[in-house]
Amino acid sequence: MDLTEFRALSFDCYGTLIDWESGITGVLRPWADEAGLGIDDERLLRAYADSEAAAEREMPGARYPTIRAEVFRRTGRLLGAPVDEAWATRLGDSVPDWPAFADSEAALAALAERYQLIIVSNVHRNGFAASNLQLHGTFAAIITAEDVGGYKPADNHFVALGRTLDDLGFDRRELLHVAQSLFHDHVPARRHGLRSVWINRHRDRQGWGATPEPNEAFSYDLEFRSMHDFASAVDSAYGASTRPSQPDIERPEGL
Repeated sequence: MDLTEFRALSFDCYGTLIDWESGITGVLRPWADEAGLGIDDERLLRAYADSEAAAEREMPGARYPTIRAEVFRRTGRLLGAPVDEAWATRLGDSVPDWPAFADSEAALAALAERYQLIIVSNVHRNGFAASNLQLHGTFAAIITAEDVGGYKPADNHFVALGRTLDDLGFDRRELLHVAQSLFHDHVPARRHGLRSVWINRHRDRQGWGATPEPNEAFSYDLEFRSMHDFASAVDSAYGASTRPSQPDIERPEGL
């Protein structure tokens, strides 16, 4: 793939730019310890992922904090420990506290020199605005679940993304979608005929974490372990690499 042929990049935010699993476990872990569950973080996140997918499918019009609180209640039921309203609200309101990955801000700044950047996120508007205080990103458009009345992997975001590209004067072939979640992003990106890059931040870990295992066909064109490596590959493609490490690129062997 020639990375210089694109004019715009669309990004998932949570899992790709913001370390949502650290943010989530920052609430789930003390709750689980208080409840005496005696389970590790991976099991906590797996229960959370299953609950999240169901809640977002069943409550597409609910704002993100409401979803988070409901997901926590469902997680508690799955694990056999009740979640009171104080805990549910704590998770629902925690998005501004979720940390950015260490490489996200610099990578976005470098990529903004080459492309127009677009956010395609399952969060609400205020939640992303709070996260962007850490990212310091400049975006041509921001598409949230609150804007489209639904949650990925439903098609709402990608239908809105198509309209946004029209408004910005870009052809779909000039867009590259960048995301960590195969389930939330690479499945619908494939359905909509978009080329994509997998930021595989789970490469050195076991399990799927807070993201469900994909249950539909997905594809991606390139894989990187970090945003740093992706930005370095772009620099290399433009013949201006200035970052110290070389990108680790893997091409998929199949679906």
